[in-house]
Amino acid sequence: MEVEGHELDYSISIQNDFPHRPLANFHPNIWGNQFLVYSPDSDKATWASKKWQLEQLKEDVRTEICATASNPSQQLQLIDAIQRLGVEYHFQEEINHALRKMHEKHQNWENIDHIYTAALYFRILRQEGFRVSSDIFKKFVDDEGKFGEGLVNDVPGILALYEATHLRLHGDDILDHALAFSSNHLQSISNKLNSPLDELVSHALMQPNWRGLPRLEARNYISIYGKDHSPNITLLKLAKLDFNMLQSLHKEELHELSLWWKEVDFARKLPFARDRIVEGYFWIVGVYFEPQYGLARKILSKVIAMATVIDDVYDAYGTYKELEIFTEAIERWDVGCIKQLPDYMKICYQTLLDVFAEIEQEMAKKGRSYQSYYTKEAMKMLVRAYFVEAKWLHQGYIPTLEEYMKNGVPSSGYPTLTIISFLGMGDIVKKEAFDWALNVPEIVRAASIIARLRDDIVGYKFEQKREHIASAVECYMTQQGITEQQTCNELYEQIENAWKILNQQLLKTSSSTAAEFVPSKPILFRVINLARVINVFYKHKDEYTHVGETMCGYINSLFIEPIPLQ
Repeated sequence: MEVEGHELDYSISIQNDFPHRPLANFHPNIWGNQFLVYSPDSDKATWASKKWQLEQLKEDVRTEICATASNPSQQLQLIDAIQRLGVEYHFQEEINHALRKMHEKHQNWENIDHIYTAALYFRILRQEGFRVSSDIFKKFVDDEGKFGEGLVNDVPGILALYEATHLRLHGDDILDHALAFSSNHLQSISNKLNSPLDELVSHALMQPNWRGLPRLEARNYISIYGKDHSPNITLLKLAKLDFNMLQSLHKEELHELSLWWKEVDFARKLPFARDRIVEGYFWIVGVYFEPQYGLARKILSKVIAMATVIDDVYDAYGTYKELEIFTEAIERWDVGCIKQLPDYMKICYQTLLDVFAEIEQEMAKKGRSYQSYYTKEAMKMLVRAYFVEAKWLHQGYIPTLEEYMKNGVPSSGYPTLTIISFLGMGDIVKKEAFDWALNVPEIVRAASIIARLRDDIVGYKFEQKREHIASAVECYMTQQGITEQQTCNELYEQIENAWKILNQQLLKTSSSTAAEFVPSKPILFRVINLARVINVFYKHKDEYTHVGETMCGYINSLFIEPIPLQ
């Protein structure tokens, strides 16, 4: 690779005694040795008994899914509860079969007179990839296109409508109106309702279900569902037991990951970088939590840990000359390049090569050695984008928003994480999926836009306390000559547009031509879950960089505190 149009001159000394470095002074790891000292549950017999109980409960729920087939409304409510309680992955085949039959039989549901049922049908089928028209809601609006006043007393119906609006596409104007109507009404009555409805409304306004992390949403819904006047006791028992068993698995994985991180010892060797191994694992559990994806979580957790450190090398420590040479070393991907690097970069570079060599060995064991090419190309894509940012900073250049976002998509890290998220997923991911992802298709681009803009909106003020490139906020303010608030409003609108694209791409699985690659639902949901993680991490502030009470609560609920079974 040539940088800046010329071969690098390695004869130039880059190890100045006191180079200027844009240090960020990130706070240290807040978890101490909490996950290092974890020991797996000692009573294996107890867990064996619980696993048997889990299987019995699963069979009972399967029976209920089949038993409600003659009552679509009742079956929808059962499926909704299964999904929101976090146990859908046990019943994917049964749910798909039920929804397919429902869709074939009731493609035109003009006879639905209840907003709750219409909204539930629309949301559940759309999120599973079925094409359902938003015209289903036309009967609930007046001649002016406004939702009728007769709905205002139906709080569960309006809440269901609100949740359904987050599956809207471009052109779903009726759902844009529905979002304004439902959110305004729910805000006006929030904290005035009886439990558990008030808790459902308050939580939905803060975090719509479709954009939330499945594990967090399940933990929250389990606590609320148990307060219902007539909960499905079998399903609730299953959800609690399943959550705790998964939590035990995740704690063990986090323990093993923490041991690796301690051995790498970046906290001591590279103290300028963020020490976020726990938060990184939380990120990856957001991408996939199911037990069969343990290897995938291990791989992607190590990659996001390395990507975080490399981001900080480019963003918070490296000089421009050092970054030129580091970028060249990544492009060459050769241990022989290490001698050209300053000492701190040698540590980072060697560890990166070690991590990817371990990944390559894992894939070779499974007969998938070809995948190592894509992992390296994914990391090179990320580093190239980081170097473009370093070049802009070095030149004092402020790009237009369009130019910034062209580089901002790969610099978000999401094209890289998408590709590497496929590793360890087994036979459901073929070579065509890697080729598809490497070309950054529209759904990956949309998730990356969400990631880049959310990160910039909540983080740019902290970044500008030191030497840092212009964010999307500053690029657009400079370009348009408008205020900060006007800029953020515009960028939030772009985020909403990106979510509509994500939703649209989910429906393509059922209408693509035979000539084009059709990503399966498990592949698409890696991308959707990545977008969801960003929506949680960067809702009000950068909770990855500045770990606060909110993120601590999330991690505590997923990895530390089990749910009481009684």
